Amino acid sequence: MTDEMKLLEIIKQLPYQKPFLFVDEVTAISEKGVTGNYTFKPTEFFYKGHFKENPITPGVILTETMAQIGVVCLGIYLVKEQVTSKKNLQIALTSNQVDFYLPVLPSEKVTVISEKIYFRFNKLKCSVKMLNDKKELVCRGTISGMITAK
Repeated sequence: MTDEMKLLEIIKQLPYQKPFLFVDEVTAISEKGVTGNYTFKPTEFFYKGHFKENPITPGVILTETMAQIGVVCLGIYLVKEQVTSKKNLQIALTSNQVDFYLPVLPSEKVTVISEKIYFRFNKLKCSVKMLNDKKELVCRGTISGMITAK
């Protein structure tokens, strides 16, 4: 299996689907971290109400995007030997602390870069940041989750 196929397989194993899948591509992954991206389409469900006449991506969605790419994709990679299908992967966000610096508007592509702080006893803690297309820091923080294969 090529590296590109391995990266696509990680996305296929994510326990999400549209409209709550915020991963377009995983561009790099290793035992130390992951990088991926997502483009926020103008038709995303949350833009209709956040905010009227001035749509901005909600912080909770930016946090979710960082969690999906930065913790869940990396977690799938780290437990790859144990995972044989989507049905046996269990994921739960346990904590997050995120600081926001810039808004993300419809049609913007963001890149998430995550570095593993630790993975032990099935708990994965990562330092995660999000950059816009101009390589400006949108937000950053730490996100932790429990990731197990049953």
